[in-house]
Amino acid sequence: MSEDIDFDEIFANYRTDPFDYVDVHSLHTGRIRFQVREGDEVVGVNGEWRHLPGTPLYVLTRERNPKTVNSPTNGTVSFVRKDLEGLFTEAGEKIITIKHPLKKREIIDKILRLVLIPFAAPERAKYYFSPDIQSRIDKYGQREVMVKPGDEIMTMSLMKRDTPVFYEGEPGIIHSLYFKPGLTMDQGEPLFGVCSKEKLPYIQKIITRVKAEWD
Repeated sequence: MSEDIDFDEIFANYRTDPFDYVDVHSLHTGRIRFQVREGDEVVGVNGEWRHLPGTPLYVLTRERNPKTVNSPTNGTVSFVRKDLEGLFTEAGEKIITIKHPLKKREIIDKILRLVLIPFAAPERAKYYFSPDIQSRIDKYGQREVMVKPGDEIMTMSLMKRDTPVFYEGEPGIIHSLYFKPGLTMDQGEPLFGVCSKEKLPYIQKIITRVKAEWD
């Protein structure tokens, strides 16, 4: 898989355009009032305890119940559906795009997702590592924990019921985590990325190159 990826082209693309373009969609049907314009700077959730909400992006009113939606990330507003201002909007409509400047670690994460073997959430639910896996992570660190097909690797919490989740995929170490225990993950979202022992030097070369080429 990784052998077929043109990393020189990927690095060149990030060099030319080191941004992520985050699309914001309307949460539900309702009448929309925008709180930002194109060119505005916005911030995501912040504060020492992540207790400060992001910049208000729009207010959606349904049945006289206004709901303010805040920015999920920091960056610059590059697109606004101005034609929808004050109008009734359908759920799921793309209404705002935020141009988010990628940090070095974010570029590393995006490139590694092309190489690592993803383990996806089987359902929309909350996830936790199994007690055995979690104890090994706590003791040795995640990148020293090997997993193989058939391992009971996670607990899926759905509708107040806990269900064991078993690993299916190539054997390897748990290299990167994409979830936080107790937070709801959508079906199909990657929970973590696995790397075979043989690929570790290759992964390290990618990380070293990004660190060397980006400030």
